[in-house]
Amino acid sequence: MNRRSFLLVPMAVAGSRATAQVRYPAVVPDTVLEFPRDHGSHSAFRTEWWYITAWVRDDDGHELGIQITFFRNRPGVAEGGTSRFAPRQLLFAHAAIADPRHGRLFHDQRAARAGFELAEASETTTDVHIADWSLRLTGNSYAARVIARDFSMDLAFTATRAWLPQGTKGVSRKGPRTEQASYYYSRPHLDVAGTLTVERRATKVQGAGWLDHEWSSDYLAPEARGWDWVGVNFDDGSALMAFRIRDSQGRAYWAGGALQDNDGTIRDLQPAQVRFTPLRRWRSPRTDIDYPISFDVAAGNVEITLQPLLHDSELDSRATVGTIYWEGAVRAYAGGREIGRGYLELTGYGGALKL
Repeated sequence: MNRRSFLLVPMAVAGSRATAQVRYPAVVPDTVLEFPRDHGSHSAFRTEWWYITAWVRDDDGHELGIQITFFRNRPGVAEGGTSRFAPRQLLFAHAAIADPRHGRLFHDQRAARAGFELAEASETTTDVHIADWSLRLTGNSYAARVIARDFSMDLAFTATRAWLPQGTKGVSRKGPRTEQASYYYSRPHLDVAGTLTVERRATKVQGAGWLDHEWSSDYLAPEARGWDWVGVNFDDGSALMAFRIRDSQGRAYWAGGALQDNDGTIRDLQPAQVRFTPLRRWRSPRTDIDYPISFDVAAGNVEITLQPLLHDSELDSRATVGTIYWEGAVRAYAGGREIGRGYLELTGYGGALKL
């Protein structure tokens, strides 16, 4: 099997139903996350991702959004076989640059079965790669390298504060039933520096970023269609993560989040404390999917309005994780004044999300 054929992963495998013998572990309340081990992969669980975003400014003062995500999936097929080529673990990666000067995303993706050192996710720390795409943690700094068709990234994301546990000490509920949960932590206010190369033009960039690491075996309830999620770094040093999971009618099925004050104090947000109110919509000219790309968000005692950097931030990832979604850089306003920046993710608008 050559390198190219090894990296190709049929979506039929990724989306297939697990065999009856497979038992995925559950998320257990009161579990204490342990580092550095929990920075690494949790291969027994069905789904996991390392998700990193940033707002940066280039040498000419232009602002850009950056997104890099590595996904790991245990499909639950061929686990009883002996072949080294069996797809016991699948890895996917997405990367995008939002540049208002171009009016669209620069986007690329990768997919591979784990193994043979061509695609791996370490279980001891964050060290995941697919060929020449990688995300690695050394000390307090994540090194991200991506070589795509129309762009490349060579960036460092350095943590400036302690990790932010989501939910109850890192156990984040995603529905009314106990098993609908994930292990989840964030690292807001990352210092970002490095080089972006777009259409063969390299430029230095610097800015602020956000990392999420999340893993689960039963993420979405059958009644759930998708979610709206936002992570915001505020100018005063505080940070907000807020989400709502929507049902098939577009109503809030569940919600949650966390506020981290600039002194490190953390406030866990319950479902009744989080509201997303759509303001403005954008319809994709490619897929005809209609997205709400601007929101009023109420989260605890924080009320903000989100406005996108770039309307056309749709990602067509049917070739890898099998879905289409909107993910874009947003500004956060309060009282008409910009007070922070972050990323907004919208899933399930073109059809129910399957994890």
